[in-house]
Amino acid sequence: MKMKAAVMTAVGKPVEIHQIDLGEPQSNEVLVKIHATGVCHSDLNTLHDSTSPVPQVLGHEGAGVVVKTGENVTTCKAGDHVALSWVPYCGTCAYCASGKMHLCETVFGPMFAGTLPMGGTRMHLDGEVCYHSSMLSTFAEYAVVPERSCIKISDQMPFVPASMIGCGVATGYGAAVHAAQVKPGDNVVIFGIGGVGINAIQGAKVAGARRIIACDTKLENLKTSRKFGATDIVHIDGKTDVADMIRSRTSGLGANCAIDATGVPDVCALAVASICKGGTVVVVGAYPSNGTIQLPAGGFHRLGKVIRGSFYGDVNPFHDFPRIAELYLAGRYNLDDLVIKKIKLDQINEAFDSFHDPNANNVGRYVIEF
Repeated sequence: MKMKAAVMTAVGKPVEIHQIDLGEPQSNEVLVKIHATGVCHSDLNTLHDSTSPVPQVLGHEGAGVVVKTGENVTTCKAGDHVALSWVPYCGTCAYCASGKMHLCETVFGPMFAGTLPMGGTRMHLDGEVCYHSSMLSTFAEYAVVPERSCIKISDQMPFVPASMIGCGVATGYGAAVHAAQVKPGDNVVIFGIGGVGINAIQGAKVAGARRIIACDTKLENLKTSRKFGATDIVHIDGKTDVADMIRSRTSGLGANCAIDATGVPDVCALAVASICKGGTVVVVGAYPSNGTIQLPAGGFHRLGKVIRGSFYGDVNPFHDFPRIAELYLAGRYNLDDLVIKKIKLDQINEAFDSFHDPNANNVGRYVIEF
């Protein structure tokens, strides 16, 4: 079948709208009609990554309706409404067998190669191979995706908010609920109030946190954080003793847990200084490969503090995506205010341009509606 898609044709260049030939889903794959897709900063990273195979249809946050399934698919059927996960899992490796599907490494070879887990691509541009992005390629009218990327959600769930669940929303929610294991009455501090941090706030609120302290360098982001559940805000301005301020708001002890969504290694030490004895720091922001974490060593063993990384918020998509949708439908999770602007596919470079504007809103998403 032929479809319209936004294609990365060269590294760092604006994406182009092309007609793509899309093949049939194979035995463990699903054909989905995309109704909405979020534009994430990770899409921009792919666009500027010299290792990205081209041409490639970008996009990894999406929601739509199942059109057709391969003969071995059992988790969804034609007509089902689905949200898409960009991290499918194999189901058989040691990590999957222990229930840690978010740590499965099996899919990353095909992902980096721009193919699907069953091998090859299902897209062609002018008769030549066209690559998949995160095994989804949601910047298109249709997508062939792995079965384990296809998560059934309620038919009552609107597609625009549903499209955002599969990346920043799930990551932030999971960082609080699963990785940090926030408990009722906990005090939580969150560093970096962007797309992931704002959802860590919401996850902490859902989990019953008593105080949720948002920390960022951007005052506008901090003001926005209150709409999503932050009880306190701390402006990181280079003058304020942030850790001391957090301790002063938590009975002098520090927070029970801190979530670092900044991707800035130096923030880790600040997060450690901001938590109480026995507290946990969850690093969910991606630090640069050449970065280092430096911590004061004296007395570290007496404090009982834990530092741990979290990929994809430790989520199980088949459990957590429907849960987030249920919370949204019950009025307990704010996805609507994460939509910065709804656009059409041919406006996609407007969304990419916004990432280069330091004054632009980076808390939510531009969302493409089909």
